[in-house]
Amino acid sequence: MHFHDDALFPENQDKLVITAAPYGPEWEPDDFRDDLPLTMEEHIQQAVDCYEAGASVLHIHVRELDGKGSKRLSKFNELLAGLREAVPDMILQVGGSISFAPEGEGADAKWLSDDTRHMLAELDPAPDQVTIAINTSQMNIMELMTPDDIGGTSLARPELAATYREMTVPAGPGWVEEHLRRLQAAGIQPHFQLSSIPQLETVERLIRRGVYTGPLNLTWVGIGGGFDGPNPYNIMNFIQRVPDGACLTLETLMRSVLPVNAMAIAMGLHTRCGNEDTIWGRVGEKMTSVQQIQQLVRIAGELGREVAGGKEAREIYRIGDTYRDADETLAKLGYAPNRRPGQVGFTQHGFAAQA
Repeated sequence: MHFHDDALFPENQDKLVITAAPYGPEWEPDDFRDDLPLTMEEHIQQAVDCYEAGASVLHIHVRELDGKGSKRLSKFNELLAGLREAVPDMILQVGGSISFAPEGEGADAKWLSDDTRHMLAELDPAPDQVTIAINTSQMNIMELMTPDDIGGTSLARPELAATYREMTVPAGPGWVEEHLRRLQAAGIQPHFQLSSIPQLETVERLIRRGVYTGPLNLTWVGIGGGFDGPNPYNIMNFIQRVPDGACLTLETLMRSVLPVNAMAIAMGLHTRCGNEDTIWGRVGEKMTSVQQIQQLVRIAGELGREVAGGKEAREIYRIGDTYRDADETLAKLGYAPNRRPGQVGFTQHGFAAQA
């Protein structure tokens, strides 16, 4: 991304898109019962509260009444239908880490040979976005957590901490290409969740080969444990590699969330908060998802940056837009064009010589 001399002036920046992740699937309900929804009504009310506080994107997971994360397609469909009615302007973004479990007689046989994460493309009503990981990687969310982060929560249990320490994100090349094909065919925009520059480079190659043709919405996820850590050098190196036509959100965890979001607001990027990322404000003080959103709105106000409403966020994210082919996608995103057969030298020199 390029920063002009006046790039930090808020009047030259897009309005701020705040993503709320208020369903905290890693926590057990008793870890913060005041802010972790259990019933369907609580899930929907949480979305309404986040939208009214200033969030325009909703990152979605669903709990069963026993407190565990749901793997039922029908449960997600029920929530999506309720959200479409309750917050019609909000961008609905389903977390792409879900593997659905079969429901009904004969379902085991039907899904036996299929990677069940592909079922995200069959959600009805369809979400606006599904997040997608690139390149299989370690996702040890415990690596950066401090005793203050986990004290008094379920993550203090050694067996649960060990499970989260050993997590991996399966996202091999074949699966990614097929998933992108299915999402695009269903009219669902992929939102790329990236942990490092090598993953961004893979996305660029997918675009250059025409596997993905559309707007580029990215989240840099700096949570350590196989991902980048929330180090300003990591952040700026990643930002420097993102093309000018992309839309970038910064995400991290626990008490790094606020300072990283403050950086994002100041630089004209976008933010994510909520109990999936942290349940803490100051040390030892819990903070609800709505309170976190309100805090970011206040900071944006102090910096003079306006917060996007739902319809404005849809324009910024270019929800519903598609591009014709690799060449149009590269041009729209600000990447250098693909090299033409027989072309020599640097692509920009060859391109300029044609003008």
